[in-house]
Amino acid sequence: MNEVKFQRSSLIEIAIAAGLEISQVYASMGEEEQSVEYKSDNSPITKADLRAHMLIDQKLKLLTPDIPCLSEEGDYHEFTERSKWSRYWLIDPLDGTKEFINRNGEFTVNIALIDNGIPIMGVVHVPCSEKTYFGSVEDGAWCFDGLNSAEKIETSQCQNPLRVVASRRHRGQFLENFIKRIEESIGPVRTKSIGSSLKICLLAEGSADLYPRFMPTSEWDTAAAHAVLAAAGGDIFDLNFKPLRYNTKDSLLNPSFVAVADLNFDWKAAVNFQKQ
Repeated sequence: MNEVKFQRSSLIEIAIAAGLEISQVYASMGEEEQSVEYKSDNSPITKADLRAHMLIDQKLKLLTPDIPCLSEEGDYHEFTERSKWSRYWLIDPLDGTKEFINRNGEFTVNIALIDNGIPIMGVVHVPCSEKTYFGSVEDGAWCFDGLNSAEKIETSQCQNPLRVVASRRHRGQFLENFIKRIEESIGPVRTKSIGSSLKICLLAEGSADLYPRFMPTSEWDTAAAHAVLAAAGGDIFDLNFKPLRYNTKDSLLNPSFVAVADLNFDWKAAVNFQKQ
């Protein structure tokens, strides 16, 4: 970060502009005509995904021409190439495409700057609410309402009942068993289901305590919100309680993980996976 001083306003402006591209498609989509296609892995893609990708890719290349971009909707880069990147942009132009299709507003624009495997800067923009979360190692974590109104955010201490956020569409029996064990070891749990990277942002702003994820996610799904959470005082760990890192292997899938708000709480003892 020392050799290049990124202006957070530039990154936020890019995310907001991508959000406007998404909102235009969102507003024009009728219930009969969803403009949805499906990729080889059967995940949906819309015109909004592609328009947001094109805008972000173009603007980041103008802003930082020497830093490569890795986007969900962009070209695939083999690990032999990616492993040579010490710093790169990791992008999900439209995180929560299923939420977009179902028109519940729970979708985001995610842009992260990764430095040697660590998300050091991230922006998560929510087109439907016009909220933007930003976090960096230098500036801390912030929530913007548009570009003018900003509030510094931070994680909170664990609450009672424990506030757990979960995926709206990917829960599974492992998660249900995990929540039962949490109730047995810690106490009452209040669960909220929500889509996209908003789950991690809730931890960052002090509205939730724990986000366990045992179903597949990709690195671009988490990186931007991970940067916000880390800047706010939390972190994300794999099931061995090692910090989640990026671009360390051929696959772009994350391992199962737990995102936590209160780093002073003994999560390792509370969620001892050996008891599963």
